[in-house]
Amino acid sequence: MKLNGEDYPLTVTNFIRNIKNNIYSNKKFYKTINLTQVKVIHAGINPENNFYQINNQYLNKLLPSIPLEISLSKEIEPIYKYQIKDPSSFRYLKNVFKRGSIAMVKNGEINSSATEFFFVTNKIPELDGRYSIFGQIVKGLEILEKIDKKDFIYEIKISN
Repeated sequence: MKLNGEDYPLTVTNFIRNIKNNIYSNKKFYKTINLTQVKVIHAGINPENNFYQINNQYLNKLLPSIPLEISLSKEIEPIYKYQIKDPSSFRYLKNVFKRGSIAMVKNGEINSSATEFFFVTNKIPELDGRYSIFGQIVKGLEILEKIDKKDFIYEIKISN
């Protein structure tokens, strides 16, 4: 997977911090949504699944959300806490949903979850500009198609 740190600095920094603190290790993919043309696969620490009951000092310090972060090709800095209302009329998004995109789950209209993320298996333009799309799977896309909510993330490793 390649992360877009230049376009989504807050989101990528948060995701890497979570990886370094092993909060995703040995966690299930907690939800899959099978739509006609796309599958959406959710993972991370879901607040509704005992988030605050986990006995882990790091998790107890986590904020429940981070600002929604959207990058536009005509802007140097990302915009925060702003959701694009009609993605079809907006041409300047740096990242749109395509096969293998990873984004943060939303926590309200203008915030993203600090710990939950999701993958998509195909384009889904209806969601463009409404989520922080901070990365893309570049190798192993065929595995993404096979993931089910019974599967585990054993470990996520970071390399340059």
